[in-house]
Amino acid sequence: MLDRRILLHLATWLGQWPAGPGLHVVRSWRRARPAWDGRPRPAVAVSAGGSTVLSVPPQRIEAVRALVRGRPLEEWLPALPAAVGTPELTSHRGVFRWCTDPAPLPDVGEWLPPEMPGAPPWLGLFDRDVLVVRDADGAYLAGVGIKRHDAYGHELAVGTSPAARGRGLARRLVAQAARRVLAEGAIPIYVHGPGNHASARVAEAAGFPDRGWTSFGVFPH
Repeated sequence: MLDRRILLHLATWLGQWPAGPGLHVVRSWRRARPAWDGRPRPAVAVSAGGSTVLSVPPQRIEAVRALVRGRPLEEWLPALPAAVGTPELTSHRGVFRWCTDPAPLPDVGEWLPPEMPGAPPWLGLFDRDVLVVRDADGAYLAGVGIKRHDAYGHELAVGTSPAARGRGLARRLVAQAARRVLAEGAIPIYVHGPGNHASARVAEAAGFPDRGWTSFGVFPH
């Protein structure tokens, strides 16, 4: 049985969950508003067990339904940005993972403001503390930010500086951040590209199994 938090997250984030077999295009006001970082996410989808829910802005639902009708994903996904009114954006695909039991790896990071000196620019997108590992001189080595999509689903984003790779920092940070998300009452989520094997290894080691779920959508570059 699925954890109640992932069900609540998907129902809230997408506008409907669960759904029957096949592709279901649904409307959600969330697709017409800025996401956690102030940028648009005009199309978001999750696939699990032969069922896919594709969430789009209410005013674009008929155009998207016409686009996908009777066509395989590979044919219509490149045209999805234009169909939701944002041709300047790009469609993306990912492996969608979530976790209820993070790996018992030792904590390694400290929670600091995202504007901390020396932090990479991507951490500056977050509006709350980020989890960071620094060396003895205070230089950034690795970090995790939390994308709080809604009250029930918080997605983790991790990055390691090239000089610090291979030390196992990313997996320890992800597990540590996942424990915090669970303590806050939400479900931790981890999404990576299908061909990103390094990120997949981090997810597995941190306690995020590959359940065969996937995601896709239209996001900023």
